[in-house]
Amino acid sequence: MDALRTPDECFAGLSGYPFQPRYATIDDLRLHYLDEGDPDGPVVLLLHGEPSWSYLYRTMIPPLVDAGCRVLAPDLIGFGRSDKPAAVADYSYQRHVDWMLDWLRQIDPDGVTLFCQDWGSLIGLRLVAAEPDRFARVFVGNGGLPTGDERVPAAFRLWRAFALYSPIFPVAGIMRVATRAPMSKATARAYAAPFPDKRYLAGARAFPALVPITPDDPASEPNREAWAVLRGFDKPFHTCFSDGDPITRGLDRGLRRRVPGAEGVEHTTIEGAGHFLQEDKGREIAAFMRRQMGC
Repeated sequence: MDALRTPDECFAGLSGYPFQPRYATIDDLRLHYLDEGDPDGPVVLLLHGEPSWSYLYRTMIPPLVDAGCRVLAPDLIGFGRSDKPAAVADYSYQRHVDWMLDWLRQIDPDGVTLFCQDWGSLIGLRLVAAEPDRFARVFVGNGGLPTGDERVPAAFRLWRAFALYSPIFPVAGIMRVATRAPMSKATARAYAAPFPDKRYLAGARAFPALVPITPDDPASEPNREAWAVLRGFDKPFHTCFSDGDPITRGLDRGLRRRVPGAEGVEHTTIEGAGHFLQEDKGREIAAFMRRQMGC
């Protein structure tokens, strides 16, 4: 497949993002990730959604590092500093799972605490189901693992149509709409940095259409199989949803009913946050995680 690589100069001087880039090779594609903190500390894996990238976690990483954690934050293929296959058809749900599972096995951490949101949840929960022994604890914020058997919110159908058919795809504007806090020009520029022109947007355009919304979607059965594993996952499983997301509202209740590890642990609602709650309330989320992890 043909792939694009965002020039490094696009990422120069980004506000609040002082982290050292690291790279792995997956299927001849370069995948970017952050690896911050004590290399021998408890591992925290942060998985972003779309159209964001690891920049989304810039306010969560320092307090987790200060707690003694090793923090991993990859950019999904098609996003951030990772390579970007140039055609929408180059992306599938299964391919995204396989890319991230390949990367995870290369890094090979154990005792992992996962925080996942948006597509980070659709991929991250598949990773947990594929290798449950690798994970010690899970936090899900504004996300889930759909099988196509559920009702799809109207807000998501509108978003799906926009991503597929709109002649423009303004990443900074999308991030502004999906957050509650005022966004500075510098922050908006950072979210748009991976996409210097429309050629780089295939991955972001593709993602909404890859969410299974019918029972016969290609991803439906693999997700049902993942749920068969998650229904036996009895390690701590926390929900950390915002109060201002029309797309994932209510999914936290289903997660708590279905995953045994959600029983008897603390859950929280992040007030005053939109879909991208990490952007709105990252420090509060990190504090909640630290309390549950005892660090």
